[in-house]
Amino acid sequence: MKAYIFPGQGAQFTGMGLDLYDKYPEAQELFEKANDILGFRITDIMFQGSAEDLKQTKVTQPAIFLHSVIMSKLMGDSFKPDMVAGHSLGEISALVANNTLEFEAALKLVYKRALAMQVACELEPSTMAAVLGMEDELVEAICAEIEGTVVAANFNCPGQLVISGDLAAVEKACEVLKERGAKRALILPVGGAFHSPLMEPARKELAEAIEATIFSTPSCPIYQNVSTFAVIDPEEVKKNLVFQLTAPVKWTHSVKNMIADGATEFIEVGPGKVLQGLVKKIDRTVRTSSAEV
Repeated sequence: MKAYIFPGQGAQFTGMGLDLYDKYPEAQELFEKANDILGFRITDIMFQGSAEDLKQTKVTQPAIFLHSVIMSKLMGDSFKPDMVAGHSLGEISALVANNTLEFEAALKLVYKRALAMQVACELEPSTMAAVLGMEDELVEAICAEIEGTVVAANFNCPGQLVISGDLAAVEKACEVLKERGAKRALILPVGGAFHSPLMEPARKELAEAIEATIFSTPSCPIYQNVSTFAVIDPEEVKKNLVFQLTAPVKWTHSVKNMIADGATEFIEVGPGKVLQGLVKKIDRTVRTSSAEV
């Protein structure tokens, strides 16, 4: 069974999508439609912008979404997922891929999500850090000891967890984690504390936008970051998508459940190969590849 997986923030690069725009009229049409919907030429930033330009949350999220979704649409009849999943932002790309959301409605949601998260980031100095070489449970226990807000945010693969919270708490947690045996505890170059309680203002705003959007019955199950199990009920999809902003991304659990349900091949759709690497660290026996048009 084929599982199609969609990357999140961090996979962006200058020039992303330019080859698709130049080569395929359908891609050009969708990119231009996106420029109109967003009210600015995101294609200019994607194709020629600096790494700094692309790093802004309000640009990064729609850019990665567009690259992933347009690529999946260009695959035509060969795109037949048995199941889908997305890492954080990638979950909305996955919901277009399995026909839960229409392209236009999904892009508007992505942009509202990005703007709401940007505002939440500006309310309090906050960040995230990657922790390598330590058991998940121990990382969580240490975070619970730290004063302030710091929580496990991304369970990426065994031995790789990302923590998230207010700046002082994350910095202190990194010190303690290294003292207690973590191989590395490294502050990440991100705009704020994604997938933590500090995203609560964004969650409330996104909930309203999600409620106003039409969600159809998926054509195949999605394994969502919050629940990790196969979901096909649109109301459950909505609920999980709302809570995703403040809850951890349980990627390890999702991939394991997909494999348990029959996934033998994971195909990454969008920029980069980060998710393929994580899948291999979770289970070396499954095949991984990048989507090709």
